[in-house]
Amino acid sequence: MNPIKAQYDERGGAPHKLIKAVPFDKPEPGAGEVLVELLAAPINPSDLLTLTGDYGVLPDLPAIGGNEGVGKVTELGAEVNELEVGQTVLLPIGCGTWRSHLVLPAKDLIALPGQADPLQLAMLTINPPTAALLLSEVVDLAPGDWVIQNAANSAVGGYLVQLAAERGLKTVNVVRRESAVESVKQLGAELVLVDGPDLAERVAEATGQAKIRLAIDAVGGAATDRLAACLTGGATVANYGMMSGESCQLSPAHLIFRGIKLTGFWLASWFEQSSPADQQQLFGDLIGKIAAGKLSAPVAATYPLSEVSEALRAASRGERDGKILLTAE
Repeated sequence: MNPIKAQYDERGGAPHKLIKAVPFDKPEPGAGEVLVELLAAPINPSDLLTLTGDYGVLPDLPAIGGNEGVGKVTELGAEVNELEVGQTVLLPIGCGTWRSHLVLPAKDLIALPGQADPLQLAMLTINPPTAALLLSEVVDLAPGDWVIQNAANSAVGGYLVQLAAERGLKTVNVVRRESAVESVKQLGAELVLVDGPDLAERVAEATGQAKIRLAIDAVGGAATDRLAACLTGGATVANYGMMSGESCQLSPAHLIFRGIKLTGFWLASWFEQSSPADQQQLFGDLIGKIAAGKLSAPVAATYPLSEVSEALRAASRGERDGKILLTAE
């Protein structure tokens, strides 16, 4: 196939109108490099925010979209001994993965199990570690403890349901529409509630007045305060997104009189502060779970790179159960 890349020259409020598939010359790997053909790359909320200019880190323009994905090694440059042609590899985070061909340093690539589903492996780098770290890095949890999260039908939310169950944690899973309830239950969630002003009362009744010490918020706005109302005194709300487009709201009654804490989580900051050994351990564990079929996310649709504009339009729609991914063909 002729090489193509999804490129944008400006940022703005309609990402699908700003990005287009453009041809480019097939690159050649140099010493220590390999040529990789794209297998699959997801479209994440952070990708959309990057295109609108609202993300925490923005690449120089013009830029190629995509922050994660997997590919297949097709050519080896000189002095490359650790990889083989045909191997599936994890693409480095933030390398502009929405392109059919990439030349990358061999040392920056992680070999993946060839028998595993490339669509599931393509979603490995951002959402699964975010879910895992939200459960391990914010509050010290033990089997039997409760966790409440909103946006439970999101990719992070689905991974969190599965990882929490494996650890023996109980989850209250909050969604914003009734039509999303069933898809969360299909991932193994037993308690799924639709958000609303009486959320705290319904959570207390459903959990037997459980003392919940961690809430995970991806919505922001008034939804943050509704999660806080479900928590025991001194508990923590960890925010990692703003699907509502609004700043987190937390009432003085929760902050002052109940000692509720609000903190933020950004995976990029964890990467900066963690050791290579910690990163290797985390990804090794997640790769094993995905390869074994123990950890997965629903896929709504796949689009070829040539249809990146339509793919972005689909990814921007709110009522969607599953991830949109791009493939080379």
